[in-house]
Amino acid sequence: MTSEAALRDAFLRAFPGVSLVIFLAAVDQTIVATALPAIAAEMGGIERTSWILVAYLVAATCAAPIFGQLGDVFGRRRVTFVALAVFAAGCLGCVLAPSLPALVAARIVQGFGGGALLTLAQALIGEALPPRERGRYQARIAGSYAFASAFGPVAGGYLSQAFGWRSIFVLLLPVAALCALLARRLPYVPPARLGVRLRFDWLGLALFVVMVAAALIGLDRARRLDPALLPLACGLAALAVGAGALLLRVERAAPDPLLPLGLFADPSIWRAYAVSACVVGAQVGMISFLPVWLQTVRGLEPGPSGLMLLAMSVGGVSGAYFAGRMAAKTGHAMRWPSVFLPVGSAIWAVLAVIAPDLSLSVLVFLLAVVAFCTGTSFPMVQVTAQAAAGRERLGSASAGVAFSRNIGAATGTALVAAAVFAALTLTGPATAPAFQRLVAEGAGFVGTLAPDVAAALRADLIEAFRMLFVSVAALMAAGAVFAWRVPLRRV
Repeated sequence: MTSEAALRDAFLRAFPGVSLVIFLAAVDQTIVATALPAIAAEMGGIERTSWILVAYLVAATCAAPIFGQLGDVFGRRRVTFVALAVFAAGCLGCVLAPSLPALVAARIVQGFGGGALLTLAQALIGEALPPRERGRYQARIAGSYAFASAFGPVAGGYLSQAFGWRSIFVLLLPVAALCALLARRLPYVPPARLGVRLRFDWLGLALFVVMVAAALIGLDRARRLDPALLPLACGLAALAVGAGALLLRVERAAPDPLLPLGLFADPSIWRAYAVSACVVGAQVGMISFLPVWLQTVRGLEPGPSGLMLLAMSVGGVSGAYFAGRMAAKTGHAMRWPSVFLPVGSAIWAVLAVIAPDLSLSVLVFLLAVVAFCTGTSFPMVQVTAQAAAGRERLGSASAGVAFSRNIGAATGTALVAAAVFAALTLTGPATAPAFQRLVAEGAGFVGTLAPDVAAALRADLIEAFRMLFVSVAALMAAGAVFAWRVPLRRV
């Protein structure tokens, strides 16, 4: 058996551990969201609980390039154990946090470990498998991620209601321990830069943290469309742009840059990153507002609206599996998102017109189909970026995908929120306040209104929420354009 074949077989025996690592890091991004009301009730300050999510996202984004580089130099198997230890320390800090600031600090540690795990797990696949086979296993990774996205909110809501919100973080500790046990089965692969002395780019790291933190916090403030927060959002945007400009100058001169600018000069890589940012932005933006649309416009209860998201998860996993298998069979990678993303964009555009009047069975089917189209891009972005980067830059390429996804999620959610709330404001001065009360008080608020007022409110919401589907269709169309323009078509 060749050394390559032995490495492949060893990795396949360890693949369940990689999948569990991905699940652990992905579920932590969603499981906490449904526990925010319980956290606010205990610690106070519902308006400040969004920092619990933003802190994790900022830390995870910053961790991606750091651990991508460390994995290239010290070996990904060894660095994976470090990332698991950081993640577990963050979980323990969340369990013991006595106040909201302490909880946010623990979430920063946890996010740093979670972002590292996502980057390292993706790179482990690229390290052990040839490019054509990566798509099949990247699809399974996408399945783990999609399952975590659907499982997290359900588990978080149940655990926080039955055992308190701290039980969420208690549950993650044994899962992290199991990941460490399974990670021992990972094959040892000599680092791509074995023997190379790393001169860590501390100034680049500081500027990168400032840029990411300012950009993500600014987007979080901007998506609320509160005029009082507009000066802060603009100031943070200016800070992010300034830090980004300085970062580019520093990285060009750094001997071991945190962000290898050569990656971004490769059109196959940066266009693959753009595909990821657009598609993830569309997906997260839709998932953020679809339950609200289902409950306010269609009158569904939270349970049935959650099943709609489950249909999208199943569709996304199926699309990822399809694209991965086809890439392994034909060698074509970007062909599949190039074909299916335009179809998904067209479906969203059609739903902008007909969604309020569709039967729920047809709506579920279309949501599953459009999620299938979205899912075809997830493994292909990773495979294309890794194949174009080569083994020596594998960790950095995987980190770039994680970075593009996080930035895309934050930007997409902000753009979709801006489109929806702008449309609500334009329908009439009373619509936006009524919508906020409807979200806060549930369907019972409609019962307090006169029949003609309730009918008028629903009509206004139908018109305003068309922008939800239009904005998501536009983001997916932009992703399709970038997918068509990726030069590397075969792996």
